Parts: sequence; C-alpha cells; structure tokens
Amino acid sequence: MTAPIIEGAEPFHADGDDRGVLVVHGFTGNPHSMRPVAEALAGAGFTVDLPLLPGHGTAVADMLETGFDDWLAEAERAYGALAATCRTVAVVGLSMGGALTAWLASEHAEISGIACLNAVVTPPEGMREGLEEMLAAGQETMDGIGSDIAKEGVAESAYPETPLRPLLTLFDAAAELEGRLGRISCPVLVVNSPQDHVVDPANSDVLAASVAGPVERVTAPDSFHVVTLDHDGPAVVAAIVDFCTRVSTTSP
Repeated sequence: MTAPIIEGAEPFHADGDDRGVLVVHGFTGNPHSMRPVAEALAGAGFTVDLPLLPGHGTAVADMLETGFDDWLAEAERAYGALAATCRTVAVVGLSMGGALTAWLASEHAEISGIACLNAVVTPPEGMREGLEEMLAAGQETMDGIGSDIAKEGVAESAYPETPLRPLLTLFDAAAELEGRLGRISCPVLVVNSPQDHVVDPANSDVLAASVAGPVERVTAPDSFHVVTLDHDGPAVVAAIVDFCTRVSTTSP
C-alpha cells in the first residue's frame, strides 16, 4: 500500500452464532458504504465479515495494478473462512460487490442466499471503446464514480478518481457473469434504485430474470446508487437482515 487505510474504510468482522454473512463493498469504494449492513447483521447475531478488497480504501495508486481476479480471490478467501466455521453463509454485495456476490453463488451452490444491491451483471454498452481510447491516449484514470447519493450532506469515502484498467477487468467479468447467472439456485434478494447514475438499473432486471433460484425484489425510490447510505438505507438494511434470517433458518 502506498497510503494508510482511509479512516472509516477499515474491514469489519463480528463473531456471532453459526449463521455467517459475507458483506462486499463496491468498485473504488470500501467497507464504509456497507458498514450499516454489516453492523445490523452483527446486531442480529450473525457472524459477519466485511473485507477490504485489494487496492481499495487507501489511495487510487494502489488500485491501478489490481483487477477483478484479485477482488474475487479476496471474496473467495473470506467466504471460505466463514464457511469453515458457520453452518450457513449468505452473501450481500453492493455494485461490483454485487457482481462478486453473484459470481460466488454461481460457484458455490451451498450458499444459503444472496442479496445484490444495484449490482453490475452486464457490461455497459459502448463504454469499453471509450475507455480503450482514453488508455491509448495515455490516460490511466477518469473522474470518480463514488458518492452517488441523493441524501444531502452524506458522502461515501470512495476514491476521487476511477482507474481505467481495473474498470475494464470489471466489464470483462460482467460479460462472463451474465452467462453464469443461470447457475444461481439459492434465494436472491435484488435491491435496486431506479435513479442510479452509476449502474444502469436494467442490470437488476437482468439478474432477477436470469437466476434459477427464487427472487425477491426491493425498490429504493428515493435513493441513488449507494443505497445503503441514502434515504432508503434503513429500510434496505432491515430487508437484508430479514432476508438473511429467513434463508439461514431454512438452510440445512
């Protein structure tokens, strides 16, 4: 790391009962955005892990050489640690964290349930070409995508810049993930904000239509992308805790 961890971006872990939940933050963000979810789950008695993904939560320079494979490896590590000690494990993710969540569920049929919040599961049409042109011109970053929040006075401690090469790896993964969604057989909670300015809300429709497991949907009409910190945050967090409680109770 080239810089210390940003205050509030530290990973979070809480020991609870034999029901585990992995919570995953988004691209250029950090655990700050998902801490309300993790703390509420811990308060409900779950064993919770909210890791800091590689390259995140310090300085954008640390993210330049990372990619989706690095973030997935950390999510797999954290999932494996929970699965080794807990009877059930659910996974919750925001944005890119939602992509990682869905990817894990496509590989691990034993996951009790997943909650995907404004998840990116398809590559945005036409954006790859623009990024490649910027890279060809010697540009490595563009303006940041963090803090898409409707609630006045609330900010996400995300990076002020977006690294282009890592973003391309996310688009590549999303292209592959779309074909993997049919493998997901566990219950799925899909949360989406119709006024999302970062991820096209149609991604949530694709996710809901493509998975094989039962789907529940929650709409956050008064929130933007970082729904956990926005107006609908408390209701969304309560829905996640309820969902995780139900899928953990019914799982063997």
